[in-house]
Amino acid sequence: MPRYFFHVVHPTSEPDGDGHDFPDIYAAQAAAVRLCGEILRDIEGKFWDNPVWRLEVRSHEERLLFTLTFTAEEHEATGARA
Repeated sequence: MPRYFFHVVHPTSEPDGDGHDFPDIYAAQAAAVRLCGEILRDIEGKFWDNPVWRLEVRSHEERLLFTLTFTAEEHEATGARA
């Protein structure tokens, strides 16, 4: 079973030294989406301190397979309604 490594970059890198076994890349993609949801939930307001982060998923050969990137933008609230 292939092993996938989920490296979080926000704003510094948090490498996944153990990896996770999944039957295929589609299962790894589903797990990556769930993991990103958990991370967003857990960092809450701290996300705004560094509003760009990503999850890089690599193979056991360290080949980059896919990346999920998250950004946020704050816009000045004018209080005016359209």
